[in-house]
Amino acid sequence: MIELQEKKKPFSGSTLKLIAVITMLIDHTAHVLLEKIPFFTQTLIKLFDDNISFYMLFRTIGRMAFPIYAFLLTEGFLHTHDRKKYALNLFIFALISEIPWNLEHCGKISYEKQNVFFTLFLGLLCMMIYETYQENHKKQLLYLLAVAFGAMLLNADYGLKGVGFIFAMYLLREKKIPQMFVSSAFLSGNFFYTSGVMLAFLPINLYNQERGFIRGKLWKYAFYAFYPVHMLILYYIKLSVWGYK
Repeated sequence: MIELQEKKKPFSGSTLKLIAVITMLIDHTAHVLLEKIPFFTQTLIKLFDDNISFYMLFRTIGRMAFPIYAFLLTEGFLHTHDRKKYALNLFIFALISEIPWNLEHCGKISYEKQNVFFTLFLGLLCMMIYETYQENHKKQLLYLLAVAFGAMLLNADYGLKGVGFIFAMYLLREKKIPQMFVSSAFLSGNFFYTSGVMLAFLPINLYNQERGFIRGKLWKYAFYAFYPVHMLILYYIKLSVWGYK
């Protein structure tokens, strides 16, 4: 992938946020509402021993969301004026999102996995630990291992691989091509899953380092709130309109 000159890059942080939100919505809509509808699950073509359907294509597009969110997290970490407040916001929205996440995935208050805000929170902790303990590698390693253990214990979305992906995105932030391949190795799966992850690096590599049109606290928290709110809406449609649990 050839990097464009900085002045020619068209995507601001706000554009990346919209892409992340839209691809996540496509993914969750397919997962929650389309999985049991024959029109979306019937095979269109067979490729690489996989049965390609609209459902599978939507889920592949959805793989773009997490890498973009992870990239935005690293950018937020590098540019925020208050990293502790940034971490606290992620943790609060992780708690807020837990019941909507559980309902979306199993229709119950409790679920064996935790939502992706916990993954983002743990990834942010890794970056904070790495920078805070630059002069004390023993503490740095010890605390990073503690976060890794926490990721396994919480069983958050994308798990330890997701936290590793975020940390790799941060460590390789100045080396875009290694960042793409090394980071993507953490989330590798079948051909289509990996393709979706790799595709996310196209808009990421078009980032112009500008905030863009989404500004102010209202829009910032609206961006956070979209995650739990859209899951509740999808659950309501699944239960009340689609009529299945």
